[in-house]
Amino acid sequence: MDRAQQAFAAALRILSRRDHSEAELRRKLGDREFDGVVQDGVVARLKGLGYLDDRRSARLWAESAVRNGRGFGPKLRMELTRRGFSPEVVAEVLAEIVASNDERELVRDILARKFPAFDPVTASDRDRHRVLGYLQRRGFSAGLLFRILRDDE
Repeated sequence: MDRAQQAFAAALRILSRRDHSEAELRRKLGDREFDGVVQDGVVARLKGLGYLDDRRSARLWAESAVRNGRGFGPKLRMELTRRGFSPEVVAEVLAEIVASNDERELVRDILARKFPAFDPVTASDRDRHRVLGYLQRRGFSAGLLFRILRDDE
């Protein structure tokens, strides 16, 4: 088996576990000591077969992150960029996510799922700070969080 076939087989094994960005796949192939020319051939072949698609991969990852309460807004942007997606793909995916999700409802869902006993009226300052910090670390804006907690009173 020549290097190109070995690289293609390795790439298929990598992609069989989960979708990867092109940059992630190139990094992993590089870690396995496949050179840039071999990587270019493998990436082109995988794109042609439809196995490697940055837009699809970014959208699926972002939808999963939003659905599972792992992030929104700036947090999603940071994670998608860290995973090697281009700024154009990141902007496009974030626009889709924002358009298809109501941020207020997402916050309420996370509060109900993660903090079912939390009541902003009776909660101590410490508990309010803990919940607000948790939600802010997931990319929700402080202004929105304060409005939601004030409206629930």
